Amino acid sequence: MMEKNINLIFLPIIILLLFSGCYETPPGNGSSIIADHNIIKNYDYIPPSTISTIQDLHIYYGHTSHGSQIITGLNLLSHSKPYIHEVHDDLGHNGDTSWVPSIRSYLNTHEVCQMVMMSWCGGCSDNTEEGINIYLDTMTDLEEDFPDVVFVYMTGHLDGTGPNGNLYQCNNQIRDYCINNGKVLFDFADIESYDPDGNYYPWGSDICEWCTEWCQIQDCPSCSCAHSHCFNCYRKGKAWWAMMAAVVEEGVL
Repeated sequence: MMEKNINLIFLPIIILLLFSGCYETPPGNGSSIIADHNIIKNYDYIPPSTISTIQDLHIYYGHTSHGSQIITGLNLLSHSKPYIHEVHDDLGHNGDTSWVPSIRSYLNTHEVCQMVMMSWCGGCSDNTEEGINIYLDTMTDLEEDFPDVVFVYMTGHLDGTGPNGNLYQCNNQIRDYCINNGKVLFDFADIESYDPDGNYYPWGSDICEWCTEWCQIQDCPSCSCAHSHCFNCYRKGKAWWAMMAAVVEEGVL
């Protein structure tokens, strides 16, 4: 009888451990949420209640062609996406902050907006340490002025220059800042750098060369993905949902 009672006591713990092996727990309060290639596997385990919460959100998204890859990816998935106010704009080039006034204007007139995302076009590839610092400082200023809004940082897309190129240095500067300061980061370049088996392609470009090889032997969706292969857009759509699930379940929103 005692052995049976002990088994009943430990059964809930065993179930909890099995489930946690399927769905990675988001970072703790105050820590960063990084949407890179590792987060994509979480997409299949997002609870329906979390999906529903995400669908009720109001989001501002400034992007040009490369940033549209996320939207294309979302449209490939079965879940209906939340309201996303899309603005044709991006983070520009070295030290550019011309994207800021439209965000401030929108947030001042739309209190329902809960999240802001801004993507790069090619402006991360030719940037400088000073220029990236201006970007990071500007995002932090916005966070301080709008404390109820979540601001999503992004890295620039791959450009084929490899680990020693300027893009990698700029992206690493953004990553380090987000990790050290508890930010939400959508890591464009990292998602493009790994196939679903975890193979690393450091010299790839935004075309996603490995996607073509992968989809020759795997079933992949078909779509028009700006500058790239449809599978790249598809994975970014999944990464976005997994990021949003972490944001919601962590209580950031």
